[in-house]
Amino acid sequence: MPEMQIISVLHLAIAFIPPALVIAVMWWWKVGAGKAIYANARMLVQLLVIGYVLMYIFEADNPWIIVAVLALMISVSAWIAMRPLQRQGLRVYGAVAMALGATGLAVFGLVTQLVLDLDRWFEPELAVPIAGMIFANSMNTVSLTAERFQAEIEHGAELKAARRVALDAALIPQINSLLAVGLVALPGMMTGQILSGVDPLVAARYQIVVMCMIFGAGGLAAIGYLLLTRPDQGA
Repeated sequence: MPEMQIISVLHLAIAFIPPALVIAVMWWWKVGAGKAIYANARMLVQLLVIGYVLMYIFEADNPWIIVAVLALMISVSAWIAMRPLQRQGLRVYGAVAMALGATGLAVFGLVTQLVLDLDRWFEPELAVPIAGMIFANSMNTVSLTAERFQAEIEHGAELKAARRVALDAALIPQINSLLAVGLVALPGMMTGQILSGVDPLVAARYQIVVMCMIFGAGGLAAIGYLLLTRPDQGA
């Protein structure tokens, strides 16, 4: 098994060639290249910064830091999930944050305490990545749910019908991922473990946990939002 290589700055720059080609075509076709440049630049800065932050978190080994990280993830993911909505406000933010926080923390506790059986719930090397996967995917699912629910209500759909259509549409990416995993693509966590030398069967079990975690947390967060929100918030 080859060892993981340290990616040099030059090799890292080479990885930006495909995005640069896409941005060039976007500029030529006037499709909004500026947004793509901003998104790629922000991605680069954010990941470099978070690398240093994670080094501090891992070395600090403090449960209160993990609590602060979880609170930040919930707050930011709720704010981002609201972004596509035409009608926003504190009530909508509260519904999104409560749906994300309650279901996400419940799934986080189940995975860390019952599935992985960690000695310490705040084990930084595991708690932070697990929480990140939960809230990032739940954020996307709730965002799709809220946007579709709002659209259905605006078009005069009844509450139950709007909820049904919104949940069905929001779970399409999640269900597609479940159908495609192992056949179309090897997910990131499984690939990373295999590259690190972990037995593929062990990596597969971890990936099964991750897929269940993502689908369950995202679906429950979407359901929670639909139960907490009211038609006048979505209209």
